[in-house]
Amino acid sequence: VQLQASGGGLAQAGGSLRLSCAGSGRTFSYYAVAWFRQSPGEERTFVSEINWNGGRTVYADSVADRFTMSRDNAKNTVYLQMNGLKLEDTAVYYCAAYDSVRGKQYSGNYRRTGDYDYWGQGTQVTVSS
Repeated sequence: VQLQASGGGLAQAGGSLRLSCAGSGRTFSYYAVAWFRQSPGEERTFVSEINWNGGRTVYADSVADRFTMSRDNAKNTVYLQMNGLKLEDTAVYYCAAYDSVRGKQYSGNYRRTGDYDYWGQGTQVTVSS
């Protein structure tokens, strides 16, 4: 699968952005998808993950009450709705995936970059005061 992230941009603190991750191929629904983010000089860290049908999601504690992940398999797209943005949300956001039907099953516990096999390019999110 190939992934392409989009939707980043500049937002004010307290504002909202919606990121999209578009996947290729007829088996996109097989894939669990996650969002990670990386700030300059820091490691890439887990943000959220969604299972193959959108029925299960998990979030990092820092975003759990502000971000919502969803997917539309008919459009081969996963979304990250980000509300209540904070300065510390500024980062490059990456979507990533693994085949949860033909490979390891979704567990909600895959939070390391090495757990994901496919990566999109990043999209920059900048939050200003």
